[in-house]
Amino acid sequence: MESGHLEIVFDRLGHFGRYQIFIYFTCAFQNISCGIHYLASVFMTVLPKHTCRPPGKVRQVLFQNTSIWRLEDVWTLFTSQEEYHVVVLQEDGEVWELKSCHRYRWENVSLLNNEYNGIKSSFPCLDGYIYDNSKWYSTVVTQWDLVCNREWFARLIQPTFMFGVLLGALIFGYLSDRVGRRMVLLSTSIGMYVFGIAAAFMLDYYSFMLARFLLAIVSSGYLVVVFVYVTEFVGRKIRTWASVQVHSFFALGTMVVAVTGYFVRTWWSYQLILSSVTIPFVFCFWALPETPFWLLSEGRHEEAQAVVDTMAKWNRASTCKLSELLSLDVYSPVHNKPSEVQGYNLSDLFYNWSIGTRTLIVWLIWFTGCLGFYSFSLSSVNLGGNEYLNLFLMGAVEIPAYIFVCLGMDTLGRRAILTFSLLSCAVSCGLFMLIPRIFYHWVMLTSMVGKFAIGSVFGLIYLYTAELYPTMIRTQAIGSGSMVSRAGSIIAPFSLYLSGIWTFMPQLLVGILALVSGILTLKLPETLGQPLATTWEEAMKLDAEKKQQSR
Repeated sequence: MESGHLEIVFDRLGHFGRYQIFIYFTCAFQNISCGIHYLASVFMTVLPKHTCRPPGKVRQVLFQNTSIWRLEDVWTLFTSQEEYHVVVLQEDGEVWELKSCHRYRWENVSLLNNEYNGIKSSFPCLDGYIYDNSKWYSTVVTQWDLVCNREWFARLIQPTFMFGVLLGALIFGYLSDRVGRRMVLLSTSIGMYVFGIAAAFMLDYYSFMLARFLLAIVSSGYLVVVFVYVTEFVGRKIRTWASVQVHSFFALGTMVVAVTGYFVRTWWSYQLILSSVTIPFVFCFWALPETPFWLLSEGRHEEAQAVVDTMAKWNRASTCKLSELLSLDVYSPVHNKPSEVQGYNLSDLFYNWSIGTRTLIVWLIWFTGCLGFYSFSLSSVNLGGNEYLNLFLMGAVEIPAYIFVCLGMDTLGRRAILTFSLLSCAVSCGLFMLIPRIFYHWVMLTSMVGKFAIGSVFGLIYLYTAELYPTMIRTQAIGSGSMVSRAGSIIAPFSLYLSGIWTFMPQLLVGILALVSGILTLKLPETLGQPLATTWEEAMKLDAEKKQQSR
């Protein structure tokens, strides 16, 4: 069976009729949850100003030359992020000097004074910390005191999540080719709701990390499989727009995070509200069928016919017989077995030299796209100005990026737009390093241009990968690409920490990789106007056509 034959079904029943519209928006809505969970930690792990808590009850507080009565009120007096210390007089007469990670007892003194040159006895912060809650009433950092020598626990939250995303892409990409797309979508969606809610009620750091890790696995599984699912349900006339615009809903998730973070300043309430976005999809899932592509590849022709009949009914079109249309004998013992009886694994992505080279280049693009995507998003809250508005704009700029991709791909082709976007990202990273930090608006504008470019890459690479590989390995191709890209997302938070060594280290890393990826993209074949491949022979024809065009 060739994919071009199956496209005739969409010609008969509609490329994007009422049935496909229902399926598409139901699945795309759940993509909002993926965008939410991927970036929710941006505000849950906020590190507020803090100081050691004194061992006893405080009678009076002295900061600089100002005396106050409540230690919690000291944050209103801070005007910078420089090192600070607070002096307190306790009810027992002891005077303590408090710093962010240390506290000192002044010996032989019972009066508050900024100038003290006597003996100071150092003590660890065994009584906890006092936090500035002017912005956030509670975060996971303040919940479990992830500051000072425990700060690295907070820094591990996002990389650990992304490691779960890496595993999820690999696991569920494989499972969807074995048990079907529908079953994976159901199990991962239920998992997103359960683990998202569970994370909000965890009583200790390690349980919270485990819940987030499992949440990452199922979120990644959904994100990988939903793209294949909607791609296999729409005709090629609308496939470009439908598949790319799925990512617009992920961008909406980023915007939801920014808005929710602005209004909800307690981390567990924030997590509960964000996790509730999954509920509508769980109630609508029962109406979603398995894709005809997968059913036919497994030899389940009668079930595929039932899906086609339902599609025809919803779209108010006359149904068609797959056995006649695709020249299949559904009662033949041969055709009642899967058309591809052999198992496929990651090694098949290196089927030959041509396919192997294609895979390595595609993986590099995935890695670069994800590293740049999360570097721009995570760093947006540190650019100055309003951090909530910054993150909101970083999500909003993705939507026109995906529209640009759709318009450009159908005229200039996938390869040209991908190359242009990667090189544009490299240029924006270079400009970012040249603009002084005091020009906040120009810095933010340059970051948005970079996010626009890398968002175009991120939106296009899903579709491009799906079109470069045949049906029996397509989900694994996307899953492996997503898995490789998650290495980039794991590195992204750490690259931001490297800005302490050199401010522009993240931009330098993303810029170099974008430049190299953009050049190598020119070696990939064009897939514009080609039907989805179902065999290796069809996939390799793309390279032959590329050589003919180059001549």
